[in-house]
Amino acid sequence: LGDVYKRQVEARVRPAEWANLVNGGQFKDLFEPMPIMRPLTSDTWGGDNVKPRDVSNGIEHPDWSYWGGSPIKDDAGQYHLYTARWPEDEPRGHFGYFDSIIVHAVADHPMGPYFYKDTLGPGHNPELYQTKSGDYMVYSTHGRFFVSKSLEGPWKAGTYTFDKRGRYAFRNFVNFSFASRDDGSQIAVSRRGYMWASPDGGENWSEVSAESVYPKVPGIFEDPVMWKDDVQHNVIVNDWKGRIAYHLRSKDGFHWKTEPGEAYSPGIARYEDGTLSDWYKYERIRMLQDEYGRPTQAHFAVIDSDKYSDKQSDIHSSKHIVIPLTVGRLIEVMNRDAITEETKRIQVRVKAEEGFDPHQDLNLKSLRFGASEEINYGRGSKLIEAKKSGNDAVLIFGGEGSGITTDNFAGKLLGKSTTGKLLFGWARLPEVEFKVPVLSALAPVFEFTHDGLEAYVEVTNFGEIDSGESTIKVLVGDQLIATGKVRSLKPFEKSMVRLVCDGHLP
Repeated sequence: LGDVYKRQVEARVRPAEWANLVNGGQFKDLFEPMPIMRPLTSDTWGGDNVKPRDVSNGIEHPDWSYWGGSPIKDDAGQYHLYTARWPEDEPRGHFGYFDSIIVHAVADHPMGPYFYKDTLGPGHNPELYQTKSGDYMVYSTHGRFFVSKSLEGPWKAGTYTFDKRGRYAFRNFVNFSFASRDDGSQIAVSRRGYMWASPDGGENWSEVSAESVYPKVPGIFEDPVMWKDDVQHNVIVNDWKGRIAYHLRSKDGFHWKTEPGEAYSPGIARYEDGTLSDWYKYERIRMLQDEYGRPTQAHFAVIDSDKYSDKQSDIHSSKHIVIPLTVGRLIEVMNRDAITEETKRIQVRVKAEEGFDPHQDLNLKSLRFGASEEINYGRGSKLIEAKKSGNDAVLIFGGEGSGITTDNFAGKLLGKSTTGKLLFGWARLPEVEFKVPVLSALAPVFEFTHDGLEAYVEVTNFGEIDSGESTIKVLVGDQLIATGKVRSLKPFEKSMVRLVCDGHLP
């Protein structure tokens, strides 16, 4: 097992420029100390690296190993968690997760403790989302789900229909993460980073992307989490072998930009008194979101040792933990025209909300605004004026140094509060189309007819808006053999295009 242990971890070289990131320049900076809900104790399972700890954080039990969990707050203010567990005395130790069950737990406080309430059924790595019709779906690995009209159940088991559309799909459709779009349709990212879409989030899904959207860096990626806030789509994905995670952003859920720095790494679980819970692995991150889609907490599966060292009825085990996050401020770019190098003034409205007064809580001298490529390294546009607009504040930045180009769809505000705490926010940029058509073609089917060689290609629009007329080309290598037009397609509408080939197949 020593060799197995060594093979689980491989050091990754971080880019040298990451050393110049400022506080707030990487997602990892958003993790806040965990409040101590109950006194820290060492009278519990686990190695010395995770003791003492607050056993009321998240969910844990000496008789059960927990792994992952998807949280939500209901309209009455109660918190629900859908998580997987298996008996701690399972003969396979940690690998009893192959026969885990999905359970429903509840709490009165978002940090926990969460208490078991009922069982949904066999499954692993659950994620909760809501369909266009309002049903609640709990995804489980291997393409299964549980569906209910209520968070309380009853739950009915079902199996997804995943149409690969001739594309690569990792075996058994494991570890998907989901996000709804404004029109009620849903998109999903799979374990290996391929994008999927459904018109309603129900049982039928289609693969859209032909290649992974993950960063083009060394890594064995899994455990993605995707969420949508009021500005953009987000993905965090973990290189489990390198124990480093990455944060990606997208305006439409199909075209992604990778942010620099680490999204999370071991060592982020620290209490308000400074005590560190040094969990060996952090996996299966999920977010508790507020009414604007902003993540307020990160939920993790953690284990105190490597997975092979967690044996039947020993001191080692796994649990679900909750870590609070710095919540982004609500901001809005007030410029009507696109921001370019010629823009002299960038106006940003910072909105007041409960617990935050922009007139009192902004450290104005610390603020920068612009493209995250600049802001994350302490650069960007500088503040030249601040004005009141009712309860909100209007910040005017000089256009110089913003770094905003046509490659940017959102601007970032970064600085500090008057008490020295991290303060940030994202805003959509003007004249950027966030709803776009997403045309995707199947491989052509060829047929010899009296007109010669013909190609038939099925094209589907997986975007949120009509596509308009477009052009399709069929190439074999670099050789163009057919071209034609595709009519305008509504969202999730498909069309079969007939093309007469000018060239011949090799």
